[in-house]
Amino acid sequence: MDILLIGGPKFVGRGLIDAALAAGHTLTMFNRGQTNPDLYPQVEKLRGDRDGQLDALKGRTWDAVVDTSGYLPRVVRQTADLLADAVGRYVFISSISVYEDPAGAAEDAPLIALEDETTEDIASAYGGLKVLCERAVQEVFGERATIIRPGIIVGPHDPTDRFTYWPVRVEQGGDVLAPASPDYPVQVIDVRDLAAWTVKLIEVDTGGVFNATGPEQPVSFGTLLETCRIVTGSDARFVWAGADFLREQAVSPWSDLPLWLPDTLWGTADVSRAQAAGLRYRPLEQIIHDTLNWVHHERGPEPLKAGLKPQREADLLAAWQADA
Repeated sequence: MDILLIGGPKFVGRGLIDAALAAGHTLTMFNRGQTNPDLYPQVEKLRGDRDGQLDALKGRTWDAVVDTSGYLPRVVRQTADLLADAVGRYVFISSISVYEDPAGAAEDAPLIALEDETTEDIASAYGGLKVLCERAVQEVFGERATIIRPGIIVGPHDPTDRFTYWPVRVEQGGDVLAPASPDYPVQVIDVRDLAAWTVKLIEVDTGGVFNATGPEQPVSFGTLLETCRIVTGSDARFVWAGADFLREQAVSPWSDLPLWLPDTLWGTADVSRAQAAGLRYRPLEQIIHDTLNWVHHERGPEPLKAGLKPQREADLLAAWQADA
């Protein structure tokens, strides 16, 4: 099949390129050429800007397009309109953040409704804008639209370090500050599993809306950290600090302690529809191992973008133990 990728080979795009090429498909990339431009010399690269500079896409046809970089509905509509007669299926990578309440959400759960649908403030309206991007694709492509709503995407080349922080920190050993409770649910999906499944959906021409996260069986924060400890063989000891204490200490959920949002059970989305459509997962142990292998051999020495700095963690551990 001929597949068009809208976006660069950074993380999800990179996974999709690998999956498509491994399955024997022909891939074309359309992007600005600013992210890893020298990767994949065997792949055709079309240059432009999806916000008004789409000339490179005109006069071409593909079996499907995968849009990994749609954040503004106005911009997504431009791409969808241009490709309406040029591609068979439009796969839009959305987000689990589209739901009013992600706890236990199935695909028909209420979505965020923005009061101001003209806003382009992605930082404050990310989920609501994704809803409108989905709607733009569905209005143009109808049954030829496939909407994928991933949860937290993890694995090698993750630019956010949200998941990466935990294997790296646990590998270092010692007392590890963790957010109570150990039973807090966590959902993640390896980028390679998401990409391989997305390519399969294209191959069998599957439309509809899918939550795409995992793993297959529910995982708690405690299980995640214990699995990191087992994989790394470290002497890590987990200190489960209470949410009230962490708030008092101005610890920021999600950024200081990644994957933790104390006011919502975000890690409980219903993924049964995606699993019925063939979504499969590699073991958590393998994700942790491969993530650390990437950190040690490819990522580079720059500090992690997420998680507590060592001195900050030490101060918090001391304060928690003094109050205990």
